[in-house]
Amino acid sequence: MKFGKRLKQQIQETLPGWRDKFLSYKDLKKLVRLISSAPPLLNGSTEYEKTEAGFVYLLNNEIEKFNAFFMEQEEDFIIRHKELQQRINRVMEEWGPNGTQPSDTDYKDEMARIRKDIVDFHGEMVLIINYSNINFTGLAKILKKYDKQTGGLLRSPFIQKVLQQPFFTTDLISKLVRECESTIDALFPETKQEGLRGQTEMITVAGEGIFRNTVAALLTMKEIRRGSSTYGQFSLPPLNLPETDFIQSFQLNSPIPII
Repeated sequence: MKFGKRLKQQIQETLPGWRDKFLSYKDLKKLVRLISSAPPLLNGSTEYEKTEAGFVYLLNNEIEKFNAFFMEQEEDFIIRHKELQQRINRVMEEWGPNGTQPSDTDYKDEMARIRKDIVDFHGEMVLIINYSNINFTGLAKILKKYDKQTGGLLRSPFIQKVLQQPFFTTDLISKLVRECESTIDALFPETKQEGLRGQTEMITVAGEGIFRNTVAALLTMKEIRRGSSTYGQFSLPPLNLPETDFIQSFQLNSPIPII
């Protein structure tokens, strides 16, 4: 699948509020085509430098958009992770078997709500990692087109800059993803045995739901980061998210085909 179609599919399969935050790949592609179809410009000339500077200006605007959105989401995730941990502690301390007011009914009801919130939270973090991956890949591809069609040499220095950007740095969110999975494994062991049966039913029913979006993101990340020999030095490394039972239950029961 060509990247433009892949990106369009990902935009459709992410959360509605995120859809205007992705790379404006189509517009950049049109600009590259316009530049390459213009009369040849001598490399190093004033006109050539102006043209290249205009293209770089647009790319920098895109990066600023990615960084602002990514950092906003990252900050929100840190707060929500802490709040979830506090909720779990309060429930256990009050209604748990050793709590101050033990109540099996209240405990199970609230923990069921917490489990749903953790799964939603986990899904959103997977989506933001995918957001980082897909936008980095788009930048690498549009820069490759620019260099190939205009004779420029932007790709290598620009990608080196991108590697230092906040939106590309997903280590903290990947850590929160792993902590979420550890929490689910520790607090809800029945999740492994049931294979997230209830959640996968929701994936099938909810075409725009967070569960289905998470599955689509995981499959896309594996595709982008599979380490194919056709990928170059600017490609992302193979996906390194933990293959827990939680993740596998999404993938194995997904109604979405691997493309």
